[in-house]
Amino acid sequence: MSFTCSECGYATVKWLGRCPECQAWGTLEEKGANSSKVKTKVKKSSAAKPISEIDSTLAQARSTFVPEFDRVLGGGIVPGAVVLLSGEPGVGKSTLLLDVAAKIAMFGVKVLYVTGEESAGQVRLRAERINALADSLLLAAETDLGSVLGMIESEQPELLVVDSIQTLASSEVEGIPGGVTQVREVASALIREAKARSLPTVLVGHITKDGTIAGPRLLEHLVDVVCTFEGERHSRLRMLRAVKNRFGPTDDVGCFDMEENGIKSLEDPSGLFLSRSGANPPGTCLTVTQEGKRPLLVEVQSLITESAGGQSRRSVSGVDSSRVAMMLAVLSQNVAQANLAKSDVFTATVGGAKLSEPASDLAICMSLASAMLGKSLARQLVAIGEVSLSGEIRNVPNLGQRLNEAKRLGITHAVVAKGAMTNVAAPEKMKVEECEHIAGAVELMLTKQAVRGEI
Repeated sequence: MSFTCSECGYATVKWLGRCPECQAWGTLEEKGANSSKVKTKVKKSSAAKPISEIDSTLAQARSTFVPEFDRVLGGGIVPGAVVLLSGEPGVGKSTLLLDVAAKIAMFGVKVLYVTGEESAGQVRLRAERINALADSLLLAAETDLGSVLGMIESEQPELLVVDSIQTLASSEVEGIPGGVTQVREVASALIREAKARSLPTVLVGHITKDGTIAGPRLLEHLVDVVCTFEGERHSRLRMLRAVKNRFGPTDDVGCFDMEENGIKSLEDPSGLFLSRSGANPPGTCLTVTQEGKRPLLVEVQSLITESAGGQSRRSVSGVDSSRVAMMLAVLSQNVAQANLAKSDVFTATVGGAKLSEPASDLAICMSLASAMLGKSLARQLVAIGEVSLSGEIRNVPNLGQRLNEAKRLGITHAVVAKGAMTNVAAPEKMKVEECEHIAGAVELMLTKQAVRGEI
């Protein structure tokens, strides 16, 4: 007799109120001594070889013909690799993988797409909508592991997509579909099959309410690549990140545009984060944020109005509320006119972009100062820098890459920290100003050259 945690899979011989592994309460469930009936056959081991004699060409990545998906995986999907893709409900995981499967199948590669959440007819309708119909794309609505393994044996696919791992169950294992025991055994069986056949496999994983992948944590250790698909429900932008990748880096991000007729790779997503109007009202400032290795030009907007009630409001969208509160405090201490105690402050980004790194501090400050003073910044200007609590502007990583991205998109002026350009070459025909303190930056960009259009 044993007890297993339904959240993380931790096992113990006695019942405990709280799981020692994941610290969850009341999740230890009683299991029989022989809960798993899966038999493992003893096979004669193959001869070991010197590592220099191993054929590395068998593990070379192959393109999925979806550029942003290849970018995150490290150039493509490796034969025998198992990719786990997670994300919130409705973010577009199934749409993305159906598009990937169809693109590969259009080149004559046999793809088996197994869905356990929808009927085959529902998937067919989505495929028609996103133009993902291909003769080499095989579709099956199945939730039994044995049937899926039988399809793999009979059809011999070159790519397997399972949507989702929590819907599959084995009749030889106790537990409900999606439970710790079932997920562990089903994943182990599919991974063994993928490695034995050099069959690249993509598994969709559900997430819990706190954002972690449902099932045992062992699942993330077993697979080769763990990706998360992110995006705001009311925004077109979707981002794919690799949390774990045995075949490539984990510091890159893939950008996708979710449209009515499908999902498309975005090689240049900065246009989604900029307003389309020709006017440049007060409270608007541009910055360059870094998403993995990719620099993105983002527009920050602020609005400051007189509070109608006795208590002022602070509302943000796309930026960290605590970061905005810090920048308001810095401005109130270092800029004479910044008395916002009785004002409502609203700060947001354009297009659903998210600013979380300190490099956007200067742009947030300048956006707030511009809205407070009622003066517009120069339109072709970016502000890049971290602002300390004392008001000092500090340098940020990858400044040269950020400035080159801004120059590529037509930006002609930039404001950075003092000394930041010591080892960085300014892009051609771009004027870069260095400021040491936030008070000097406000004076430079809002009261002097910026007003006359000289910066």
